[in-house]
Amino acid sequence: MTGFTTKIVHQDRQKTIEHGSLLKPVHATVAYGYEDAKELAAVFQGKQSGYTYGRQINPTVGALEEKISVMEQGLSTVAFATGMAAIGTTLFALLREGDHMVSSSFLFGNTNSLFNSFSTHGISVSFVDATDAKAVAAEVRDNTRLVFVETIANPRTQIADLAAIGQLCQERGLVYVVDNTMTSPYLFCPKAVQASVALNSLTKYICGHGNALGGAVTELGSFDWGAFVNIDPLYRKGDPQLWGITQIRKKGLRDFGAAIGPEAANRIATGAETLALRMTRQCANAMAVAQMLQAHPKVRTVYYPGLEQHPQHERAREHFRLFGGLLSFELTAEVDIWTFLNRLEIIVKSSNLGDNRTLAIPVAHTIYHEMGAERRASMGIADNLVRFSVGIEEQEDLLADIQQALSSA
Repeated sequence: MTGFTTKIVHQDRQKTIEHGSLLKPVHATVAYGYEDAKELAAVFQGKQSGYTYGRQINPTVGALEEKISVMEQGLSTVAFATGMAAIGTTLFALLREGDHMVSSSFLFGNTNSLFNSFSTHGISVSFVDATDAKAVAAEVRDNTRLVFVETIANPRTQIADLAAIGQLCQERGLVYVVDNTMTSPYLFCPKAVQASVALNSLTKYICGHGNALGGAVTELGSFDWGAFVNIDPLYRKGDPQLWGITQIRKKGLRDFGAAIGPEAANRIATGAETLALRMTRQCANAMAVAQMLQAHPKVRTVYYPGLEQHPQHERAREHFRLFGGLLSFELTAEVDIWTFLNRLEIIVKSSNLGDNRTLAIPVAHTIYHEMGAERRASMGIADNLVRFSVGIEEQEDLLADIQQALSSA
């Protein structure tokens, strides 16, 4: 099986499923019993495969993890309760007091907040303009351990210098963490730019239906974990390529406890089967919306990688299958942002993204409000910035809804 969707749709069937089911069923259990106590001990000690406790492992969750690994062309995946749990526990597992990391300054608001929290606990963070790898290189220090970027930044759609940063991390021996949420594994493969691990908020495009929370981190096999000083001796056994992801599972997932439940895992795994179909439609709709907004006299600026005027348009063409389903735009001064949003009839005022429904949100007043005006200004987030997460509705319906809202605002 070579096609993206073919592999995902039939992934569960690569192993025997109970009763001939086509989908891995929901295993609603947190504990597993053994007839032989020595077998139980062997499973806990890693000498034998099996199930220990629901906070670390579950058959339904395991099936989702295998599906994400196939999507990301990775070696192993750990699933979490949310995307933020995946980011936070990964850094918790890999970094130590006194370490330093370099991060793109163009970040999802909660990720920015999390990184600032890490900086108050002895892990310093340098925020840089990651659209230029030279800015990342300038901040690398002797104690730098990790570089973090998003593929397409939310909400202004800046695109990191993905390939050049990957080369830099390979040369300096740095863990390269790429948050692939905004592109999804269908539009972009972080392994192609030598990323060490790929992160995904499964809540977004991979699930797609707005009915389950989840996150994942995937080992891509590009990093030499044998040379990474922060791997605990307890996990320096077996395949060195899996030392990092093992520590993330043991020290991150197990100790922090941010486990995804089997019901959510099942919903996400089912949603993932139509990722390519949904993303193709969403990207086409987003391009049409961006082009319409760009030509409208009541819109000052549109931020979408598919537009030729976008600063990283050529980079997006090089790396991504399509340009994504997220865009943002600034209204002109005479347009009241609240009137415009409230006049939308089909498009939903909501904070999520990657949903089948098109969602709109006033960025500065909601998800980036806690940052404060100064930090928002440094990220180019204006008070009249609107973010659209474009869904799968008929294109003509979306365009008509936006047109009438702008006309009456």
